[in-house]
Amino acid sequence: MSKFTGSPASHGIPEGDSHDFKDSGAVANSDGGSEVGQLQRASEAKRQIGIVSAVFLIVNRVIGTGIFATPGSILKLSGSVGLSLFIWVAGMLIALAGTAVYLEFGTAIPKNGGEKNYLEYVFRKPKFLTTGLYTGYVVLLGWASGNSVVFGEYILHAAGVEVDRWNQRGIGLACITTAFLIHATSVKWGIRLQNLLGTIKVIIILIIVVAGWVALAGHVKLPEDEKPHNFTDAFEGTTGSAYGVVTALYNVIWSYIGYSNANYALSETKNPVRTLKIAAPLAIGVISVLYMFVNIAYFAAVPKDEILAAQRLVAASLFRNVFGGTAERALSVFVALSAFGNVLSVIFSQGRLVQELGREGILPFSRFWASNRPFNAPTAGLLEHWAVSVIIMLAPPPGDAYNFILNLISYPLAIINTFVALALIHLYLNRKAWNWSPPISATLPVVVFFFLSNIYLVVAPFVPPEDGQNIYDELPYWLHCVVGFGIIFAGGVYWLIWAVIMPKIGGYELDRVTMYDEIDGWERSVFIKRPIDKVQ
Repeated sequence: MSKFTGSPASHGIPEGDSHDFKDSGAVANSDGGSEVGQLQRASEAKRQIGIVSAVFLIVNRVIGTGIFATPGSILKLSGSVGLSLFIWVAGMLIALAGTAVYLEFGTAIPKNGGEKNYLEYVFRKPKFLTTGLYTGYVVLLGWASGNSVVFGEYILHAAGVEVDRWNQRGIGLACITTAFLIHATSVKWGIRLQNLLGTIKVIIILIIVVAGWVALAGHVKLPEDEKPHNFTDAFEGTTGSAYGVVTALYNVIWSYIGYSNANYALSETKNPVRTLKIAAPLAIGVISVLYMFVNIAYFAAVPKDEILAAQRLVAASLFRNVFGGTAERALSVFVALSAFGNVLSVIFSQGRLVQELGREGILPFSRFWASNRPFNAPTAGLLEHWAVSVIIMLAPPPGDAYNFILNLISYPLAIINTFVALALIHLYLNRKAWNWSPPISATLPVVVFFFLSNIYLVVAPFVPPEDGQNIYDELPYWLHCVVGFGIIFAGGVYWLIWAVIMPKIGGYELDRVTMYDEIDGWERSVFIKRPIDKVQ
């Protein structure tokens, strides 16, 4: 049984003139204090994420396959070892700035939902438009599809089986389905498995770093005349292409995506403010240092020409050159496990975003999407992301269409981050009016840097590429950018129909009230259709 418990402000996303941003708890009602205590106990019981699990939520989301697979592409696009390392440093700075921005918002509004809450908090007019736009972004993008397919590729490579379109995607389907079933049936065991896989992938990266030190000492299983000398004249071959640099930077940013992952589950986090303050900087700080050491290891152990030829298997080349051929096959298994950990982390957070949209009452059949039954997990939200990811994974043919889908997944994030940073800048410039004094401050210069960085990431892909640098063979280079905007605008069309046109036709006004579920303590919003004559 659920109870209506008050105004929209108690939901944690304030409206009207209220600017409070405290985490909402159970709201007292006419049934007395015993029911309030019951709701509070149920709400606290759902908090299963501690500091270690929050760290690995971020680690598993950030470390997928990017650091193992993209350095070759980045080197090709930048043209030189020196510039590619500078691009990795630039990506690291953007990721650190983004971590600071999300840390401030997360400690100010410690609730499930991430940037949905932050955008709704600042951009309130027209009413519910922000949530409508964000809905298109969440519902229509299958984030978990990319690494599911990469999982299949590396498993087949380890088994010595030739990779084709369907065996790769078939194993990818098994990967994402397993991740869905684990998180849909047991939150606790899903988190434990994420922690285990996160530990394994950190150990793998440390092995790569040590292999780089071994290579720097000259212990490489290559003839003397073939040993790499990549740090001699490191800027030789540097490209002057703006398109190449921005595409390379995109690959680095993609390798860092996930610094906000703990923000999506703060309602399920023990002492969320303290936990996020420790977990987010620790995770991203360690990852940043490891990423730079890994790149140095690649250049120390693998000749430049081999890196360019290896493309997605740079880490495998390093293992072969330092440890021998058997180690190369073992690494493929480790990278596959890393990809699986990423899929687990992605579907964990994206399923909760869908659930939050259901709790807001935005989606059709919101009770279904908001439900935590039958396993006290967001099964419906996880199912939606699984279904979209499977369609994206299986539907497009290989080549341009599939590359288009992967680029489409990453581009809208830069749009969202632009507005998240803009929202925080607005709060800084109007701090007194908004009573904005969160536990952590990213500082205005850092937020402005993050804002300008994302403006660059939004605009630069529209710059025409030079000959031979188009990421597609036949499609227009800008297509994924245009479609990315279209997906967000699709949410605006949905808002126009649901929140503007239908109320005018029906003669009612949407009003949002908060409910609490007595079984699990979760809160959600529902929209009530109030006839206009009664509203007035």
